[in-house]
Amino acid sequence: PLHFVLLLLLSRPPSVWSMTSPSPPSSGDSPWTPFDGPQSVEARSLSIWPLDEHNAALLNEVRPRDHLETPSPDPPEYDLVALGAGAGGLVSSKQSARRGARSALVSGGLAGGDCLVAGCVPSKALLRSARAVAEVRKAVREMGVTVSGKTGEEVEVGADFGAVMRRLRRLRATIAPADSHGATRAAGADVYQGFGRLTGPRSLEVNGKALRFRKLVLATGGRPHVPPEVPGLLDAPYVTSETLFNLERLPPRTVVLGSGVIALEMAQALSLLGSRVTVVGRAPRLLSPAGDAEAGRLLRAALEKEGVEFLLGETVGDVATLSRGGGDVLPLLAVTAGDRRIECECLLVAAGRRPNVEGIGLEEAGVDYDPRRGVLVDDLARSVSNPDVYAVGDCVAEVPRLTHMAGEMAKVVVQNALAGDQWKLSSLVVPAVCYTHPEYAAVGVSSEEDAESRGLAVDVYRTGLEHNDRAILEGNNEGFVKIVVAEGTDRILGATIVAERAGEMLNEVTLAMRHGIGLRGIGRNVHAYPTMGEAVMGCGIQYINKHWSRLDKGGE
Repeated sequence: PLHFVLLLLLSRPPSVWSMTSPSPPSSGDSPWTPFDGPQSVEARSLSIWPLDEHNAALLNEVRPRDHLETPSPDPPEYDLVALGAGAGGLVSSKQSARRGARSALVSGGLAGGDCLVAGCVPSKALLRSARAVAEVRKAVREMGVTVSGKTGEEVEVGADFGAVMRRLRRLRATIAPADSHGATRAAGADVYQGFGRLTGPRSLEVNGKALRFRKLVLATGGRPHVPPEVPGLLDAPYVTSETLFNLERLPPRTVVLGSGVIALEMAQALSLLGSRVTVVGRAPRLLSPAGDAEAGRLLRAALEKEGVEFLLGETVGDVATLSRGGGDVLPLLAVTAGDRRIECECLLVAAGRRPNVEGIGLEEAGVDYDPRRGVLVDDLARSVSNPDVYAVGDCVAEVPRLTHMAGEMAKVVVQNALAGDQWKLSSLVVPAVCYTHPEYAAVGVSSEEDAESRGLAVDVYRTGLEHNDRAILEGNNEGFVKIVVAEGTDRILGATIVAERAGEMLNEVTLAMRHGIGLRGIGRNVHAYPTMGEAVMGCGIQYINKHWSRLDKGGE
């Protein structure tokens, strides 16, 4: 079996869009085969291991070795080419093809991008297994469930980490066909597997083949940011979200650098699965500076209850590599934060992301960008310097770096680039969710702190879950719904929800915001009983109660 040492070899992957392209597969290459020695080395170069049956199935869908390129030696000018095969590139190429355009997808890494391979999909699989551990413990402790005749503190509930990761790989492979080259071709788009580079304002090259286009969609995504100013970090055997999900053994101790969404989700998951986790963050509190302070306190308390230690308001002084490990021996590192020196076998760097904009020929195409922020676009998602180039997703400056944002931006681009429309990014209402337990979900102007930072006068309506019947019955009644409205009106500006299924609950608020339904309308909408969604309605009822006519005051 391949152990943690293999992870160390690839713990510092460069941007896939600045790497030398591997040789494109030919029609004679064989499919990915589980546990094939030479192919295992090839898979590791793509940051995928072990090459078991699940990862082989994944790669056969999203990076097939026997992929057949478009046979034409001189392809005609495409109406639209998507450079990058994550959510934004897949939606752009497929939707344009379905609408009758000649489109192509250039897939430099693994189709499906971060979301499928190293983000949304594997992280939620890991979180589900971790949550199951917490649920069993709670069921035994509070709900009368017995395990082998034992109850309460007598029961030790743990996890088989190897089995957890095999489940992760299996489910990821199950989802992969939706993002496969075959699915893209079935939609009518051509697929080029290789790293593309722009050669001019309306041309690019991939695998030595020149492609011409009327419109281009940059969908090159982003990568984890590893702070180079931290002494010893770049030389240390750290992991990021791109390599974390290759783990086969649970590290006894984990230090997480960062306190954002990825950091919190993985800290909670690894802690529940048995690792001793310490989170080190520069911010003085969670969700700082503009996120809801009460939500930050609740999340911190929930994670601390499950064993996560927080060192907030601290900077990392240095990282020392005590041992690189090898074979079955895990590495050993020491992280200095404030006056603490913390040893660990796994150092997860989750300190933000950077756009993949270097090394893809943006200069040759006349596309303006900022290396830290991304491609500069207008409200139509169009390059501010080249009107034939659009950009979507994590490679774009000043947009939420979320999978559903990339997909929605792609719809905007297809409509604007090919149909000549004027759909605007500023019209989008984009929710965000941290899938901890409880979940944290937010949209728009999500807190009083956020409103103050924007100079907005607002009213905030809050409903706690402590009196929500469904939350009480589920045993998860710590949380709340806050809806922010323009002062003196019911016009919804945003919301924050902390609850077991906050992400599901927030969709009602997002829909109302997008279609101009006020908080009064939410209060008048009948909600099923008993549901946690009644807490959303509760904020609307508060607004109605505050503004209704009173009979004891002559209807005033």
